[in-house]
Amino acid sequence: MAKKPKIERQSTARENKRTSPLNLAVEARDTDIMAIVREAVMHDQAMLAYQPVVVARDPGRVAFYKGLLRVLDSTGRVIPASEFMGQVENQDLGRELDRVALTLGCKALSANPSLRLAINMSARSIGYRRWQNTLDMWLSKDKSIAPRLILEINEESAILVPELVVDFMDRLQMFGICFALDDFGAGQTALRHFRDFLFDIVKIDGQFVRGIADNPDNLMLVHLLTMIGKQFDMVVVAEKVETEADAQMLTKLGIDCLQGFYFGAPTTRPSWMPGAQPRQSRA
Repeated sequence: MAKKPKIERQSTARENKRTSPLNLAVEARDTDIMAIVREAVMHDQAMLAYQPVVVARDPGRVAFYKGLLRVLDSTGRVIPASEFMGQVENQDLGRELDRVALTLGCKALSANPSLRLAINMSARSIGYRRWQNTLDMWLSKDKSIAPRLILEINEESAILVPELVVDFMDRLQMFGICFALDDFGAGQTALRHFRDFLFDIVKIDGQFVRGIADNPDNLMLVHLLTMIGKQFDMVVVAEKVETEADAQMLTKLGIDCLQGFYFGAPTTRPSWMPGAQPRQSRA
């Protein structure tokens, strides 16, 4: 039997891989999740899970909460954003999810005058009219919201359109809104852009934080990232803090605030919510 040409063999291998039971199952799962997300946005089937961000030298005191978006399927099952955000971040659906998170966050801030809350958004949502209209509406409705609202933009997103981000921050900081740079250290933020951004808060990516008490390399990296944040007068937050040893080491490094399961898992029913019975949610 004649041997197939190399190009034909490669094409056949790719086709077999694409149609393998595992890949078809993954594709079907992703399609189902996307359908659930679209339905959730359409019918307001979403909620926030709240995780405390505590003061490092006084961990009994919460500096602010992080609001993590969750969507619900038709049975009420909670689906974390980590299961779908990567698929939608470049689509209009991603912008709608940012709008939903903002709406839920502003509602919580309006209902709880002592709450300070951080909400994720992508730099891609800057200029998205429905997101901006939502923010304008809530700022007009309740002027106490702006000084208690923190908008988190991840590092990878911020460097895509740095000039747009800087202008956006300049306009909203006038109202008292704070900005946090999320996942600091995971991306490729040029120092010239970092200097221009003037974020109020910088959050060191959890991959450098987890296990830091026993990892000299991560210890040095976090020390350097902390020094950069302090140089630019930013509040430095460490994410993914999961042990007492890591918390103590981070505090010694001069980290201002700590976030992670060691201090509390995300919950859709925090203690400060009226009539709430705590319900933990996956990060």
